[in-house]
Formats: sequence, structure tokens, C-alpha cells
Amino acid sequence: MNSLELINKLYKPYRITKLGSSTLIDSMEGKFVVKPKGQKDVKELFDYLKHRDFIYFPNLVDDSRSDVNIYEYVEDVHYPVDQKSIDMIKVVAALHAKTSYNKEVREDKYKEIYDNLKENLEYYKGNYDNIVSRIEGKIFMSPSEYLFIRNSSKLKNQIGFCETKLDDWYDKVKDKRETRVSVIHNNLRLEHFLKGSKDALISWDKSTIDSPILDIYNLYQREALNIEFGSVLREYLRHANLDESEEELLFILLCMPREMKFDEKEFQSCHEIGKSLDYVFKTEWLVRPYYSVDDEEQ
Repeated sequence: MNSLELINKLYKPYRITKLGSSTLIDSMEGKFVVKPKGQKDVKELFDYLKHRDFIYFPNLVDDSRSDVNIYEYVEDVHYPVDQKSIDMIKVVAALHAKTSYNKEVREDKYKEIYDNLKENLEYYKGNYDNIVSRIEGKIFMSPSEYLFIRNSSKLKNQIGFCETKLDDWYDKVKDKRETRVSVIHNNLRLEHFLKGSKDALISWDKSTIDSPILDIYNLYQREALNIEFGSVLREYLRHANLDESEEELLFILLCMPREMKFDEKEFQSCHEIGKSLDYVFKTEWLVRPYYSVDDEEQ
């Protein structure tokens, strides 16, 4: 008898609903979500979070099975996404604040970050130059190619800005021998935050210990074009108390270039290039208030 068959026998559900890889069961004892186990020991994580006075996750009802966990079901209330994003980021800020600590790092840790970001910038600089050369060699540009060429100077300035700020950041941190880490969810998106009888972050299987700014960076990558992120960032910084070097690195990550994807279908190419450019312009407006006029003109 597999786990689902045993759960059906124990809970006697009157309704079973598939939710992606998870299963929702309605029974006389209540609603529960059955989710396949990952490599993360969720019970150990939740016990630690409770110890740190962080309670914004669904209760783990049963983790005794080898292949699945059973969670309480948290009803999600549907309301405006911008408001939901503010509520979520308060929970994320609490997670980082309640679990953060300073950790000693090896001597070349910051150099490794610097070199990786520099390498990425060099890649995009060469990639964009190759695209410009290819397009300029044509007699007629396609709409997506024209869209790229028209904004190529903006993309070049974006890379130059990141290079300058990255050099400034490294000069400040190259002699540091510690860094601040915390539990990070590492899979943030709006659909992983439930707002009902309680606030709850779900899908903790990718959680780890790392710099808290990675949660904000990953959330921005996924939701930048879906929500008004300026308010989200301000709310996070109001609660999270990032130090100067953390804040600077976060802005560098947010401003890093994106892949410009051309497709065989011209309509899809225009859509993809347009989305990438929207990200660039939105990010510029997002970080501009945090820099001086001289910084913006570089």
C-alpha cells in the first residue's frame, strides 16, 4: 500500500483535488495538503523557525511517511497583487531578521563574487556587441532588431553602471572576513504566499542559509513586471536593516543585464526583447532614488 492509499484509508477524504505535484484532501477531520518529500528536512527547519519565533508557514501535520509530508491547508484570500506583495515582503523581512547571524568567510569569498559578476558583465558586453554587429550588417532590420538597436546605448550604459558600482563595492568589502547570513526561502514568488486565517509561506524545499539579499533578487527576477516593486523594496529595507555593502550588492544584482532572446517567430522575438527592455527601464527607475545625481549621469 503506497502512502496516498494509506492516507485515503486513514483520513477517508470525500474529495481529492490535484494541485500540481501536491494533493488536496477534504475530509471530515479538515483539509490537508499531501506533498512529495524533497531533500530538505522540513520538520527540522520548521522547528528551528519556531525556536526563532517565526511562525509564518503551514503546520506540518505528519512527516512520518518516507515519500510525502502532510500539511494543514491554508485558505488563500484573493486580493490585489500589489497589496499581497507588501504583506509577503513583511513576512520575508521577519524571516531574515529573526534568523540572521554573522558568519566567518574564507579570504577569497568576496573576490569570488566580484570575479563572477565581472565575468557576467563581460559576457553580456560581448554578447550585445555581437548582436549589434550582426544587425548592422543587414540591409533591412526586423522590428525586434530595430527595438534592440534603438536601445543598445541604454544597455551599454547599464553595463558601465554595474561595472563602476561593482568596483566601488569590492573596494569596500575586499578586506572583510565575515558576512551576514540567514535562512532564505530561496523560492519566493507571489503564489508561494498565502493570506487567509494566517499568513504563510509555502514551498520551503529549496530553502537554505545564505545572504538575505538573494531572496529579494530572486523575487525581483520573477515578479518585476507583475508588481510595483518600489513599494516592496522600500518596505523590505524599512524592516530588514541591510548594511551599506549588502544594499549596494543588492542593487548591483538587480541592475545586472539580461539575456536578449531572438526567436524564429518575429512576434515572439518582439515580445521577448520588449520584456527584457521593460525590465531594464523598470530597474533603472527602481534604483534611481538610492543614488545621487552624479551616479545617475555615469
